[in-house]
Amino acid sequence: MNYILDVFFVLAIGFLTFRLLFKDEELSGIIKLIKKAETGWLIVGVFCVFFFVAGESVIIKYMLRLFKVSVPFPSCLKYSFIGFFFSCITPSASGGQPAQMYYMKKDGIKLGHSTLIMLVITIAYKAVLVLLGLLFIGFHYSYIMSHVGGLWWLLLIGFALNLAYIFGLMFVLARPLWAKNAARKLVRLLIRMRILKKKNYESYVKKINRICDTYMVGADYIKHNVKAVLKIFLITLVQRGFLLSVTWIVYKSYGLSGTSFLDIVAIQTIIGITVEMLPLPGAAGITEACFSMMFEGIFPVLLLKPALLLSRGLSFYVLLIMSAVVTLGAHIIVLRKDKKSASAD
Repeated sequence: MNYILDVFFVLAIGFLTFRLLFKDEELSGIIKLIKKAETGWLIVGVFCVFFFVAGESVIIKYMLRLFKVSVPFPSCLKYSFIGFFFSCITPSASGGQPAQMYYMKKDGIKLGHSTLIMLVITIAYKAVLVLLGLLFIGFHYSYIMSHVGGLWWLLLIGFALNLAYIFGLMFVLARPLWAKNAARKLVRLLIRMRILKKKNYESYVKKINRICDTYMVGADYIKHNVKAVLKIFLITLVQRGFLLSVTWIVYKSYGLSGTSFLDIVAIQTIIGITVEMLPLPGAAGITEACFSMMFEGIFPVLLLKPALLLSRGLSFYVLLIMSAVVTLGAHIIVLRKDKKSASAD
């Protein structure tokens, strides 16, 4: 029920954003402009979204093979869709990986393996986005800042949150014992502040120990599998590229020219850095606002809002719908298996 409510919350935010953006315009006029987009290009956009999801599946399959665990690719694709579904409906995409690990466990994959896979994927996914952002700013600073405009402070917050997240993960990987002690001190401080309950102290410590022990294994894996980790970074770069290309595809669907592929991908990357770590399910609302401001001047005024609907529709809502269908199917299968197990017992 909580997940259903999360989905409705995301849809409600999307609807309210739509109403706010198009409050002075006729719906029929917007639909006419959307229909002007070339269908062939939009189909390419749908495939790009699918390949974006499949990119993570390739990494999951690759790492499971390194662990000598045989899992068919469709199952890896299932884990990816499930992860993106829960990421879409939870703040800061926090629900995706626990859900993936749950369904992997249901398929007999060890928790240690799934945790390590999710850890490496997280580091690569965030690091690739930040590195792309830094490269684009380094080589296209004046262009990017001219489109960021008054949202520069939000971009700084986005960079700070992403870098803090990455450095936090790297710190735990590099110094797990230090991180363990720091986490225990933080728990004791929160207990004194009465934010956490004293009676649960031992359970908090057990969780901290389990997480840090997992990260120690992760650090050891990365040290001894540098080539594998580099391959994962390259796959992640291609994976990110598919999703970042969606806005360019929408741009081409209207037969527009004058702005290069890299320029559009650069702005989309900056939007990703700005909104991904914000505590909003699917970054709903703020993404649309950033798109409207940053792509002003790239899309003609008349096409800016229809382009926003198509770009966001492909990169988020199509992804949400595809992921929801796969997740529902996977959940039904798990329920049936659990029911059969209970009957057998």
